[in-house]
Amino acid sequence: MSLAQNLPDSSSDTPAKLEVKGLTCIRDDRVLFRGLDFSLEPGQALQIEGPNGSGKTTMLRTLCGLTLPSDGEILWNGEAIEDVRPEYMAAMDFIGHAHGIKKELTPLENLQVALAMADTNPNQSLEGVLEKVGLKGFEDVPAITLSAGQCRRVALGRLLLSKSILWILDEPFTALDVQGQAQIESMLVNHVENGGMVILTSHHPLALKDGMLKTINLRP
Repeated sequence: MSLAQNLPDSSSDTPAKLEVKGLTCIRDDRVLFRGLDFSLEPGQALQIEGPNGSGKTTMLRTLCGLTLPSDGEILWNGEAIEDVRPEYMAAMDFIGHAHGIKKELTPLENLQVALAMADTNPNQSLEGVLEKVGLKGFEDVPAITLSAGQCRRVALGRLLLSKSILWILDEPFTALDVQGQAQIESMLVNHVENGGMVILTSHHPLALKDGMLKTINLRP
């Protein structure tokens, strides 16, 4: 099944552009980043690198509208994200350091919850999603018994159910073994190559064609 089906049905007709202008964040009199400018369109990914404490997570939370910038603006299709919040939230999925899954539920049940709560892709089977993220055979195992890497796979599997075009991910490869990293990398690359957009913090290289990957290196 093609991962292109994850994207909104109207993705080819609906504009989707993220623009960041002069983005600045100052915390406790310390400048985390200043004057960042970039844009992202369908078929592109942005990889944010930098040492611990350089503001990578803060930058992602700012892009999601969860943290206010000290200066600058974030535009979705030419409009400030605070002015088009419902449209922006519908177009974006964010997965942070926390897995955001219910440990008392199984992976299958966690995906059932995601399916019930969001505008999801009905063409993806839940079992098929779990197989794509390397959890075949663990569908009915309580998440509390899973490893950190397996829980991460459950969380990232929600993306395959989503119709959102923009994925914002904080260290998506954390706790994953080599096989898991390869599976998730393939998932992200497929999303971008099929017209999706990805912003992630990671030092793990993505195998994208020239012109599809942008990078920003934050330095304290």
